[in-house]
Amino acid sequence: MKVFSNSVTFNYSWEEVSIANWQKYGPWNDKSAHVIAVDTLNRHVDPETGVLRTERLITCKQSAPEWLKSLMGCTETSQVFETSYVNPAERTVTMVSQNVTWSNLVNVQETVVYKPLNAGQTQFVQDARITALCGGWQRIKNSIEDTLVTRFRENAAKGKEGFECVLAMSRRAFAEEREKAAAMMA
Repeated sequence: MKVFSNSVTFNYSWEEVSIANWQKYGPWNDKSAHVIAVDTLNRHVDPETGVLRTERLITCKQSAPEWLKSLMGCTETSQVFETSYVNPAERTVTMVSQNVTWSNLVNVQETVVYKPLNAGQTQFVQDARITALCGGWQRIKNSIEDTLVTRFRENAAKGKEGFECVLAMSRRAFAEEREKAAAMMA
């Protein structure tokens, strides 16, 4: 098993980040073009805790090498199952995801947590545990796990850049709405 960890500070409030998170794979993020569908499977609020729990299936364009796709009989898409928890009392957003595609060959479990550092900054902490399931072939397992850790590292940089765009656009959109509402009140 290999582990990838990442931590980023966004110069946006937790409220801004937790709202913009739902737009992370939308048109405001040109770094997420590989995401072709996000389907919400279930969503509910726990009446006792106020925690919003959402289950989503995220479908992406496959970026594996062609030789590997043909060898493994894979399609052009891959899917990830994500469960998120928005806890307004603790002011955290926690997302736990697991690969669905190729789960018989590799297990990727990722946890992301957003929490406020102060009124204007939010910390993003990401941990991914990657386990290749190749029997006794340790060299192949290590190679697969190392490749996926490298891909996580590359995608983390793109993800931060893309989410920064989403956050900036979200801030502008909310500011415009506040201006419209103020103009209507005047």
